Amino acid sequence: MGILILVLVIIALILLVLVVFFISIYNQLIQLRVNIDKSWSNIDVLQKQRYDEIPKLINVCEGYMKYERETLEKITQVRTQFLSAKTPPEIAKIDTELTTALKTLFAVVENYPELKSNQNFLQLQTRITYLENQIAVRREFYNDSVTVYNTRIQQVPYVFVAKLLNYAPKEMYKITEQEKNSPEIKFELPK
Repeated sequence: MGILILVLVIIALILLVLVVFFISIYNQLIQLRVNIDKSWSNIDVLQKQRYDEIPKLINVCEGYMKYERETLEKITQVRTQFLSAKTPPEIAKIDTELTTALKTLFAVVENYPELKSNQNFLQLQTRITYLENQIAVRREFYNDSVTVYNTRIQQVPYVFVAKLLNYAPKEMYKITEQEKNSPEIKFELPK
């Protein structure tokens, strides 16, 4: 009778250790997933703030840049597409297009000294540049979070729990070939 109780206690302790171990791994994986979601939400917030600043920038520029209509229209078009993007890859693609269009606009502004000295434009340019820098920092944090998560779900013993929970690797925030290149800048002079 004493040996049976001892065996049952040992089995119960082993099961308890396994359950605690599973719970610990589960909680760590959940924390990683929440961290990824949080970092993506931070990017979303900054992109929304930038999205809200663009109409103000367009309005300030329109009066000065009569011959740069194509650049302003591209920014407006991409801004509109931003609303329809749903997945992180779609948002990343549109974000890249918007960043490129804004870089082009800021480069073209060099030809308009009156616009460069306009306080509203300078404030908006500073604000959008700040938001762009913050988005870049958040992208890096997001990619770090995804890297840790993707690594963890492939490591033993996490891989067993991850498979039970159907956890799949997440996609990192990638820049396109277009964003790796400098934007093309065309100056259209009046005829």
